[in-house]
Amino acid sequence: MNHLLALGAAVASHHDTTLTTAGGPPVAQPIPAEGTDRQALLWQWIATNHFFNSSLWAEEDLARRTTVSGDEIAQNKRAIDRFNQARNDATERVDEILLTELGLVDATSAQTDAPVAKVPAGARLNSETAGSIIDRMSIMALKIHAMRAQTERTDVDEAHRTSSQVKLDKLLQQRADLGQCLDELLADTQAGRAYFKVYRQFKMYNDPRFNPVLVAEQAAQAKG
Repeated sequence: MNHLLALGAAVASHHDTTLTTAGGPPVAQPIPAEGTDRQALLWQWIATNHFFNSSLWAEEDLARRTTVSGDEIAQNKRAIDRFNQARNDATERVDEILLTELGLVDATSAQTDAPVAKVPAGARLNSETAGSIIDRMSIMALKIHAMRAQTERTDVDEAHRTSSQVKLDKLLQQRADLGQCLDELLADTQAGRAYFKVYRQFKMYNDPRFNPVLVAEQAAQAKG
């Protein structure tokens, strides 16, 4: 499992490189089949999570426009729901892959609604998963990317650029902290000192079977 060593720095580099090369939100890549090498599959889902976070970021900006119709804002809000669901799904997938590789989840149940955790004797439970840390690092990369752009603006005064640089330095430190926490968590899990679980979000508002408003709409439509 050498590829899990210093994963924090590798994730940060991937996030930054993707944003820099694309000049904005990264381009979605196809998801490999389940038979693909597990390491490649892990990185593909890390990239997918980053893509949907980037899409979510762009859509959140659009949703705050004040000179367009309500219909356009409604479309933005629906897109935000879709991207947020996809982002969470990718985060869970990252955890499934990592926990399977670490031997901390029963492989046959990893992708079900009730994954069965394998708990090492005496290990502490970490409330935040590795996938959720990577998800936070993705969002932090977007903040860093946007704040760095503020430090390079020529249409603002020096005070704005200086203030933005202070914020950028703090964001970089915060992301470095997250990367360190990720590495320490993975090191502790491999040493049997800690474990985490696949946590399902079960976002009911996106599911027409569980959202009471959508259930009522379907019932009304069925009555004709």
